[in-house]
Amino acid sequence: MNTHTPSGDLVPAIRATDEDRDRTANALAEAFARGSLDADEHEVRLSQAWGARQLEELAALTSDLPNPIGPVTVRAQREADLREWMQEWRWWLGGAVIMSGVWGVRGIAGDLAFFWPVVPLGIWAAILIAVAIWPRQDQ
Repeated sequence: MNTHTPSGDLVPAIRATDEDRDRTANALAEAFARGSLDADEHEVRLSQAWGARQLEELAALTSDLPNPIGPVTVRAQREADLREWMQEWRWWLGGAVIMSGVWGVRGIAGDLAFFWPVVPLGIWAAILIAVAIWPRQDQ
């Protein structure tokens, strides 16, 4: 099975791999779980997915299904990421209190030297800021 580009050139179809078939089977299972497919249609499409030879055949099996990652899901993921990042800052603050307390107790004992907690806290803060600046790999 060959396809044509918009300019009319003939392009050979790309063969599907087992990974491609697995990915399609997972998408069909999600669609069945969400109610987009009934049991009979899911079974038919799943058998077609396992027998597919080209990527075009697999794409046709899922082309009419709703996208499971919509704007609401992306927004929910970003909110969850923000909550997790803020939780890390709470851990950082707890670490700052404990390390500063250790430094202060040693200072009361007469050993008030360089404020050493700045080093681990600075590294930790730099990592948290880097996580916020650099994009995630899966986005």
